[in-house]
Amino acid sequence: MIFFDIRNYGAVGDKVTDNTEAFATTIQACAESGGGTVYVPSGTFLTGSIELKSNITLYLDAGSVVLFKDDFDSYPAVKTRWSGYECYGFQPLIFGTGLENVTIKGEGTFDGQGRAWWNIANELKKGGTISTERTKEISLLNQQNMEPISTNLLEWDTQFLRPALLQLLDCEHVTIEGVTLQNSPFWNTHLVYCNHVSVRGVTINNPWDTPNGDGFDIDSCSNVRVTDCHFDVGDDCLCLKSGINEDGRRVGRPTENVTVTNCTMAAGHGGIVFGSENSGGIQNVTVSNCVFIGTDRGIRFKTNRARGAYIRNILINNIYMEDVFCPLAMNSFYRYGVDENDPLMNSPKAIPVTEKTPRIEHVQISNVTAKNCRAAAGFIYGLPEMPLKDIRLSNITFEMTTDPNEQGGEPDMVKEEIIRAGDGIFCKYVDGMEIDRVRVETRQGPALSMEEVTDVEISQLSMKKVHDDTPVVTLRKVSDVFVSGRQSQSPSYLQVDKESTSVVVSQR
Repeated sequence: MIFFDIRNYGAVGDKVTDNTEAFATTIQACAESGGGTVYVPSGTFLTGSIELKSNITLYLDAGSVVLFKDDFDSYPAVKTRWSGYECYGFQPLIFGTGLENVTIKGEGTFDGQGRAWWNIANELKKGGTISTERTKEISLLNQQNMEPISTNLLEWDTQFLRPALLQLLDCEHVTIEGVTLQNSPFWNTHLVYCNHVSVRGVTINNPWDTPNGDGFDIDSCSNVRVTDCHFDVGDDCLCLKSGINEDGRRVGRPTENVTVTNCTMAAGHGGIVFGSENSGGIQNVTVSNCVFIGTDRGIRFKTNRARGAYIRNILINNIYMEDVFCPLAMNSFYRYGVDENDPLMNSPKAIPVTEKTPRIEHVQISNVTAKNCRAAAGFIYGLPEMPLKDIRLSNITFEMTTDPNEQGGEPDMVKEEIIRAGDGIFCKYVDGMEIDRVRVETRQGPALSMEEVTDVEISQLSMKKVHDDTPVVTLRKVSDVFVSGRQSQSPSYLQVDKESTSVVVSQR
């Protein structure tokens, strides 16, 4: 194996020397020799963007830190996918496009030094603005290459399109192993249009207040394996995406054939998240043997009437959660990222089914335990014109907080604000659901509430601590519901409204 030590090309690990040229020269020499390993020894190496090439391993030795400059205009404008749109933006800090056999590994750390970027994003939230030579360049490039976009994305008006810490675009045979990636300006690690990806033993850290500080975004990628990783971030931990709205449907590349196992999530908006940018489709995903501690949502699906496409064939098994806000959220009415001038986006009534209509279907979730949850045990919310379909929950225990002072909040963001605090599972607009051996302990209210659902089988749904004058299950405007199990024989177990039809309680 041929090693190319960056020190032999002028790099100095003193925290202050600009090593941008040294990294570029080392990588070029490695590529010209036919490939090999670019070696980063212990020390702190300040640099601008690092652009990778094919057949190269970038190896960080123990004790090494690659520290990226926070001078915005030192990052050139490049073609990227940003928040689901193909457009121009700041070049990601570690970047590669159209590569084969690219590996990043070792025991060292990549530090995006994102605070300066976050400060601008927070000012934009307050109504501030920014204009630099680079944002002017990005704006001009995007005007020449894109149709106008109707969006509520924070940075779009200023074109301050912050870069990911690591982005690989259209790469084949990618390996990321062992390293720590932290303090990203925007999303931390973003793989786009990649095939045959292995990510193992990686630590991804962003502070809790990082704006849009996603951990790992798998975006229109195929054949991805993620194992033994740790996440502690300021937004979604591990997120599957595939482009947004018309642009995502135009590209039409799904995220598919993904396995996630043996990962831990210490904080974030969601542990494992599907969407909301799912317009190329997401399918054939398994998630197993993971632990979520302190994430807002645990298992989260989010899409809306602008996205279209599908999220389907999802298997989630053996998950432990603690101190999460809502352990399970499935939401087709996600209110962010839509054209706020289109009244149909948030209409409570059914609208015509078109290419914009999203589908969530064929989802199995089993062997989940979640303790001390704060908002709702589950929030499962489809569309009136396109219910969620074939949802199966089995061998699950959800235990809600018993804190009488818990204020709760929104289990997920739908068209209207729905607040829950220690409540059970809420389902609306679902067609085809099985609930088997599920136990829910609420602070208040029933274990399960259903509205406008059809074709449901509830077996062995239980709540040990039943509240006075509160049924375990409430049904409103439902049809074709079959209920069985020992506790279901209690007269106070089930409450059904007059608009419901074909509700059967088994006498077995």
